[in-house]
Amino acid sequence: MVSLAYSSLLLSLFLTISLLHSNSEARKLSESEQQLEVFKYHKGPLLTGKISVNLIWYGKFKSSQRAIISDFITSLSSSPTKPTSQPSVATWWKTIEKYYHLTTSKNTKSKNLALSLGAQILDENYSLGKSLTDNQIVKLASKGAQKDAINVVLTSADVTVDGFCSSKCGNHGSSAGARINGKRYKFAYIWVGNSETQCPGQCAWPFHQPIYGPQNPPLVAPNNDVGLDGMVINVASLLAGTATNPFGNGYFQGPKEAPLEAASACTGVYGKGAYPGYAGNLLVNPTTGASYNANGVNGRKYLVPALVDPKTSACSTLV
Repeated sequence: MVSLAYSSLLLSLFLTISLLHSNSEARKLSESEQQLEVFKYHKGPLLTGKISVNLIWYGKFKSSQRAIISDFITSLSSSPTKPTSQPSVATWWKTIEKYYHLTTSKNTKSKNLALSLGAQILDENYSLGKSLTDNQIVKLASKGAQKDAINVVLTSADVTVDGFCSSKCGNHGSSAGARINGKRYKFAYIWVGNSETQCPGQCAWPFHQPIYGPQNPPLVAPNNDVGLDGMVINVASLLAGTATNPFGNGYFQGPKEAPLEAASACTGVYGKGAYPGYAGNLLVNPTTGASYNANGVNGRKYLVPALVDPKTSACSTLV
C-alpha cells in the first residue's frame, strides 16, 4: 500500500530549530499579523463535497476523552438550529473555505467541502502492538471508509510511533485504498498521538512547559486534559493541511517533501500578539481559568491554531 505523508511540527522544538525543514526563517514563530510568503496552488485536487471524518481509536481512551475529539469534529460545521457562541470552531474553519473559493475561480468543477463526524472504530486491544511503524498507521487508517472520507488514527499515551516526539506530533497523507465498484480511490488519513506521558512539552504546548525556549507558565487546558487538548490542536492543524493539500499538490509553500501548509505555517500562533513562548492574547474561562479561542458544541471550548488566510498570506486568528 503506497502512501504519502506530511508531518506536523513539534511546537517546542520549533521555538529553536525545525527538525523537519531546513528553512528556519520561513518557520519563524511570530505575531499573527506577519506577512508570509504567498501560498501557491499547485493545481492538484482538493477534497470536495460531503466528507466523513472517521475516528480510529487505537489503545485505551476514556469515553470522556473520545467525546473531546468527536465534539471538535462536530463543531467544524455550524448548525442554524443550534448556534454556537462566538468565536467558534465553525468560524475558524471558514478560513479553509477561502481556499476553495479561490480554487473555484481557477477550476469551475471545484466545490466546497462539508465535513461531518463519521464512524468511530475502537481498537482497545492493541491489535498491532504498542510500537507502530508508519506503514502500520496506514493499515489502521484503512479500517475506515476509503471513499469520501478522512480517516483519523488516534493513538493512546502508551503507544509509540516511529518519529513520535523526536520529529513529529502527527502527520497526514494519502494512500491507495481497496477497489470500490471496480475503481480504486485514494483515501486521506491523519495520525495524531497522545503525548501526555511521552512528550507533552513538545506536542501539548502551551498546556505544558516546553522543553526548549522561553519557560512561561503553561496554560490551563480547556477540557482539563493536557494530552487530549494537545491532540485537538494537532488534529485541527492536520485537518487544515488535509483539506487544502490532501495529495501533495494542493496549497502549500516550500518544498513538496516538507511543505508549509495552512496551519503549520503559523505554528505556535493562537491569538494576536503571539511570539516565541507566548501563544497570544486568548480568552480565559472565568470559572476554570482555562485558556481558549474557540467555542464548540455541547458547551465545549477549544484552542485552535492560526491559519494562513490565502487572500492576504498572513496568519489569521480568531482572537
